[in-house]
Amino acid sequence: MNLRRVPTVLLLVLQVPIVAAFAWSYTSLGPESQRQVRRLVVAKSQNIELPLERDQALQIAPLYDDPQLVSDEQLAAVLSPIVPHFPAKKMKPNHVEHALRTWHVDAKFQDPDALSGEKLRDFLIDYDQFLKSWKPEAEGDPAPVPLLEDRADDGIYIRWGRDSNSVSVHHDHLLACLTEAGLPLSQPVFTPGRRDLTFRDVLRQALRDFRYDERETEWSVMAFGLWLPPTKSWRLNDGREMSFDLLAQRLLRGHKKMGTCGGTHRLYSLTVLLRLDEQFDILSDDVQVAVFKHLESVRDILKVSQFEDGHWPYNWPTGEDAVKKPDLSIPLFRHVIATGHHLEWLSIAPESLHPPREQTRQAAAWIIQKTIAMTESEILDNYTFFSHVGNALCLWRKTTPSKFWMEWEKTHPFVPKPKKETEPKPTVKATPGKPGESAVKH
Repeated sequence: MNLRRVPTVLLLVLQVPIVAAFAWSYTSLGPESQRQVRRLVVAKSQNIELPLERDQALQIAPLYDDPQLVSDEQLAAVLSPIVPHFPAKKMKPNHVEHALRTWHVDAKFQDPDALSGEKLRDFLIDYDQFLKSWKPEAEGDPAPVPLLEDRADDGIYIRWGRDSNSVSVHHDHLLACLTEAGLPLSQPVFTPGRRDLTFRDVLRQALRDFRYDERETEWSVMAFGLWLPPTKSWRLNDGREMSFDLLAQRLLRGHKKMGTCGGTHRLYSLTVLLRLDEQFDILSDDVQVAVFKHLESVRDILKVSQFEDGHWPYNWPTGEDAVKKPDLSIPLFRHVIATGHHLEWLSIAPESLHPPREQTRQAAAWIIQKTIAMTESEILDNYTFFSHVGNALCLWRKTTPSKFWMEWEKTHPFVPKPKKETEPKPTVKATPGKPGESAVKH
């Protein structure tokens, strides 16, 4: 017996450093690399089989049509500078995502230089179109980091982060934007390695990858909400149950300032869940009440945090102190973010969650004036924020940017801007003076 035990003990002793080395290597990997290792070790399919019964996503219809908040002329003036004109080389997916989310797939423009909804869509879901913009400029240059990555289990992973301009910035932001833009699940999606997958595979991969404690869940929650109901709960790959109750509680967690764009995206996603609950009863009564109370508390903060000129500051969660002790270090574009995003979620929220309508109209008047005053280059540099402004104001007129713009152009056809005449070059004539000096004569 002893002779048989010795090799076993010795074998276990030898395995300890091997297991320890593997554990150390595993913990040093990033989250995505860890998931790949788990797939290889477990060696089983991670497909999530959910009853995705619809091909088109649900839509959250706007509730109001207030021409006193924004007139047709004002709406056209705000939409005009965000008609998508992006440089052909190295288009930023983040800009394209926001443009498509705002204008939708059906958008068409009389301006031949504007990017239609279909062109915006194709840049994001067709690797060949993406590569036309991001192809290396010279032989030997590194290949761009692709936006889409096909997986062995028939999924499509969307690369995201801030380490490359060729990928999405936020987790599941592209998924949510394509969803709101009207992309069906049957839409073909072309990755660097495959041409037999669809948008359904993008959604399934997002469901596989989702983790409750991720830093950004706003766009995952919104996308899942627009695709999954009447399903209320489902199982994650690790066996744990996920539900819209848990997703809502995740968004409610933490200080109101937490989250992207000063916490305002959380408000939009919570409002989406609230509206979906009205139709599909996806939230328990307790969670529905908690969401409503949270948004009521935001309403009360907006009542006291608005400046006289109409804008809500980026530090709006501080309430009255934001006005009494204004933070002059906050740049203008952040106030544009806060005001535009608040107008957006309020446009789909029940009126009981609104501050007085006059305050909302003052906020709209401020942001309309700021948008119209911006130059083309300023709009392009801050396109993502101003796209929310255009979308929000359209929702307040119970329409979409594409529908409004195509009707507007019927009576206000596109007129090309006159080309700037080239000014004659000044003649340079040398005159006596100190060495290196010259005088310019016009």
